[in-house]
Amino acid sequence: MTSQTTIDSTAPGGKAPADRSDGPPAKGLRGHPWLTLITVAVGVMMVALDGTIVAIANPAIASDLGATFAEVQWITNAYFLALAVSLITAGKLGDRFGHRQTFLIGVVGFAAASGAIGLSGSIGAVVAFRALQGLFGALLMPAALGLLRATFPAEKLNMAIGLWGMVIGASTAGGPILGGVLVEHVNWQSVFFINVPVGALALALGVLILLDHRAANAPRSFDVPGIALLSGAMFCLVWALIKAPAWGWGDGRTWAFVLGSAVLFVAFAVWESNVREPLIPLALFRSVPLSAGVVLMVLMAIAFMGGLFFVTFYLQNVHGMSPIDAGLHLLPLTGMMIVGSPVAGVLITKLGPRIPLAGGMAATAIAMYGMSTLETDTGSGVMSVWFALLGFGLAPVMVGATEVIVGNAPMELSGVAGGLQQAAMQIGGSLGTAVLGAVMASKVDGDLPANWKAAGLPELTPAQLDQASEAVQVGVPPVAKGTPEAVAAKIADVAHDTFISGMSLASLVAAGVAVVAVFVALLTKRGENAEAGAGVGHL
Repeated sequence: MTSQTTIDSTAPGGKAPADRSDGPPAKGLRGHPWLTLITVAVGVMMVALDGTIVAIANPAIASDLGATFAEVQWITNAYFLALAVSLITAGKLGDRFGHRQTFLIGVVGFAAASGAIGLSGSIGAVVAFRALQGLFGALLMPAALGLLRATFPAEKLNMAIGLWGMVIGASTAGGPILGGVLVEHVNWQSVFFINVPVGALALALGVLILLDHRAANAPRSFDVPGIALLSGAMFCLVWALIKAPAWGWGDGRTWAFVLGSAVLFVAFAVWESNVREPLIPLALFRSVPLSAGVVLMVLMAIAFMGGLFFVTFYLQNVHGMSPIDAGLHLLPLTGMMIVGSPVAGVLITKLGPRIPLAGGMAATAIAMYGMSTLETDTGSGVMSVWFALLGFGLAPVMVGATEVIVGNAPMELSGVAGGLQQAAMQIGGSLGTAVLGAVMASKVDGDLPANWKAAGLPELTPAQLDQASEAVQVGVPPVAKGTPEAVAAKIADVAHDTFISGMSLASLVAAGVAVVAVFVALLTKRGENAEAGAGVGHL
């Protein structure tokens, strides 16, 4: 039998303010707020860890299974595509059937899919199970936020989200280091098998601790046409972003998917305006703070994920670091996110989100500007300053924007709001990688011929120049076998200098995006419905 708290939306006097708990207070372990936080943190830790740990295993997977570079790319793309397309629908599932059940199903499915990947003997099976991982991961994330929203009172919610963000930051930071150790000393399969015991722990804790919360006015039907239209629109958009680097931004196929996405989004909006129980009530976006929170998450992810994408290449291909060393050099960034997230939760509770969010994005803009000044010989100390400032700026945004989105949504739509928050971050990250990648490609294409000629290197044919440009975009010197050492050194200097110029421009663009986000942050305010889940359990 499922333990459940029903939340009634009708207050005395005929008013319908934020939902409140009508169920009996939780006793013992069941529904304890801080134990609930620990439980959902263990679950989302798998998803966060998987986002970075798998990248370290990709070369070993390619070697063991005989996969091509394009096939290996789909190990990441399949996961991201399934995750991004499913997040909002998964949030609706939690609102409809209960966040506890949705979370537990997500945990079991994610762990099982991870184990299946480790047992796979072909790249096709790995990609298929990675897509399944993405689907179950989509169930986990919004459900976790829904459970936190329903369990913690308003004055503790920001702290809870801050600690939740701290776990995600720690998992993200530890991914490359743990992945490197496992791949080097065990095998690539262990990178996936590690999720099985973590999932078992999250399941055991969830069964014992999590208390189901459902709003009395939760949706009773399921908007299947709305799901189909939104999923199609998200698929076309994400597919265009994934394929744009290969097809080119001027290619007709890229714009066909972008246009298809726009058409489906319009059709979705029209349908949602007329259906009785929509997947996403469009009235939700009448809340300026909520809409600003969604936009802020997109802009933050563009600046952060897009800018950070090139930093990994900078550390490994320009400075020659191993993946583990690169992960260690990024610890100031993730360390500041770990430390800053709970601190940001306290500040946002006392001051409201507006000042911490605007200040966080201002710090992010300064950090991205600082990263635009990095050179081929920049020392670890200088890098650490900018990485730490970036983490310091991101912490309040991760916490505050989440609270703004979830807290300004009605309780019965907390899952959808959680899905919106996660989808905004995923789309922003994809946009950042694609757009800043295009900026990098354009800069490298423009600078490489002149830099190559100025170094006195042999002239390249157009085909050779295209190949060289692709290598330089990720910081790899295009040195052919048998090239004399002196010539190879010149090529490396040209490649690294050209890469640095591209990364500098991309970082400046990211800084500009962060400046825009400062003004968006000024439109936010504390969640109007944050009291909806207050009062359940004991603190």
